[in-house]
Amino acid sequence: MSYLLCYHNVMAQREKRSVSLPPDLARAIEQAAKAEGTTFSAWLAQTAAHRLKLEAGRQAIAEWERENGPLTEAERADGLARARSSLGRAPDPAAGRRSA
Repeated sequence: MSYLLCYHNVMAQREKRSVSLPPDLARAIEQAAKAEGTTFSAWLAQTAAHRLKLEAGRQAIAEWERENGPLTEAERADGLARARSSLGRAPDPAAGRRSA
């Protein structure tokens, strides 16, 4: 009889780095990580990944504007509303007060 071994829980690949942080920042990160039920390293990785996604989005918008011209105020408001909705956030209360 033969058995097929299957590993469902593959270890995530990690690269170990050493970073230097100001003590106050390190303590704040530790507190934030604990509040989210995660580790210091995981919190840093998630935060860095989020920052990189934001920057990629900014670059994509800038490229689109270079090719197509600036977004209108209405397009910007629509984009903000869609972003807030996708994040499960309430609509921006200031959006209704903006002038055209």
